[in-house]
Amino acid sequence: MSKAIWGLLAGLLINGTARAHDTWVQTNNNIVRVGDAAYIALLLGNHGNDHRDFKMAGKPDLEASTLEIVLPGGRRLDVKTGLTDQGYAPNEGYWSTRFVATEPGLYMVSSTSDKVVSYAPVRSIKSAKTCFVASKSLDDVPRDNVGFDRPLGHPLELVPTTHPVTPMGPGVPLGVRLLFRDKPLAGARVSFVPRGTTLAEGFDPKFERTTDEQGEARFTPNDGNYYLVVAHHEQPDERGSNYERTKYSATLVVLVPQHCPCCE
Repeated sequence: MSKAIWGLLAGLLINGTARAHDTWVQTNNNIVRVGDAAYIALLLGNHGNDHRDFKMAGKPDLEASTLEIVLPGGRRLDVKTGLTDQGYAPNEGYWSTRFVATEPGLYMVSSTSDKVVSYAPVRSIKSAKTCFVASKSLDDVPRDNVGFDRPLGHPLELVPTTHPVTPMGPGVPLGVRLLFRDKPLAGARVSFVPRGTTLAEGFDPKFERTTDEQGEARFTPNDGNYYLVVAHHEQPDERGSNYERTKYSATLVVLVPQHCPCCE
């Protein structure tokens, strides 16, 4: 390897830009009819722009990952084995699975990952969530779909404080609480990234918030789109035999429809 390439790699490590990618989960729709299928995607990306974009970077490592669905009654269902590869090459595309919702209510999709990034070396602990609702009728969707604010016990976790599905639409506030080891994390940056939008360098006040003493942040989307809510936390003193520090990330994907059937 040339000296120039070695110098580039060293610069990346020193400047802290050689970091683990985030993961997120999303569905093809936020409301489905009972008996119909929701298509769930597990994606890896948003490494650029200080982890504040919505661009894919390849598939997550399934050996280090989990994927489950929390059913309306609270039971957890492992759906990792149903994932199929949607890429032509190992580092392209994403993982996907099909899930049929057999009962009405709110479903929460959850993924976690715990892996040491050897070249850094950093331990990367991730959580990813999204929600969708199954309704008996798409013309009359009930609003009382409970369970969206249920913490799942992830080390770093974004928990909605407002309903991310019913109601949800342009002008409807989206609130989250950031928990670190089950306690509110104050003073943390939370980014609300619309798909297709590049946030400004540094801190973008249009799309970013700082959590208050209760670990809460709130954002009001103006347009229908997928929104990636993402937060990070670093513990430089958490070391192990093969890593020098630990980085945590949490994501929540919210699909904001242009028309909200529950807002009328």
